[in-house]
Amino acid sequence: MTFTASELEYLAAQPLGRLATVQPDGTLQVSPVGFTWNPETATIDIRGFSMAASRKFRNVAANGRVAFVVDDLPSTDPWRVRCLEIRGDGEAVDGPEAIIRIHPRRVISFGIGETDTEPHRLTVSKRDVSA
Repeated sequence: MTFTASELEYLAAQPLGRLATVQPDGTLQVSPVGFTWNPETATIDIRGFSMAASRKFRNVAANGRVAFVVDDLPSTDPWRVRCLEIRGDGEAVDGPEAIIRIHPRRVISFGIGETDTEPHRLTVSKRDVSA
């Protein structure tokens, strides 16, 4: 199981995430990106304008190191945060519609599917995903 039903529902409702990649000199780059869950490949697929020419695409092609975060703040009173972090292997898929494909290896979620839980009692879920 890559994601729980609640996590998939959350991903489907969010339009934007943040992709972290590593540049050749070791500098980290974080980019806001649109994304979709691809159930056929069990991956997060990231598309964008001129993707193959982007620094993030070249970073992934060079070393495959990625982290991806989707989060939001559904309430400030009480303060309630939801977050899904995905660490994994990035794949730069070249072609007419170049994409970055994230193969999840570690999933960390917080506040997702716990709508009735008092905010300070929310738990963190951490798990590794088999290749």
